[in-house]
Amino acid sequence: MESIKKEHIYYAIFGLAMGCILSMGGLSDFEQINGLFLFENLPLLFVFALSIGLNMIGFFLFFKNKKLSQKSYIKGTIPGSALFGVGWAITGACPSIALVQLGEGKLAALVTIFGIYFGVWLFRRFVIANPSFDNGICGEE
Repeated sequence: MESIKKEHIYYAIFGLAMGCILSMGGLSDFEQINGLFLFENLPLLFVFALSIGLNMIGFFLFFKNKKLSQKSYIKGTIPGSALFGVGWAITGACPSIALVQLGEGKLAALVTIFGIYFGVWLFRRFVIANPSFDNGICGEE
């Protein structure tokens, strides 16, 4: 039980650090993100890469003693990725950025967060419930 609490503290520290980097770097601002994707704001690419690097360090530290199973290609990966990209383009936020925006007091992020939860609910209700679909859920066996 004690190690679980300690692990949650580490998660919180890394999450807070990532949120601060994303916020201070401007990745929670729609105009900045739009400029990044149009290659008009290249310094923001460095901030984006820094947050990815922080995530890589976190995954290495948290999972260095755990064996992660290899996942095979799932046919829904490409359409799911495209849908994720469309949602990001429309809202200017991926799930972590929506939480950063909410932390900054941008209440419009609640619409994005609702959309994320609604999309997951739809997926679980219609795709997983239909055995003819290959759901290939990551991390769930």
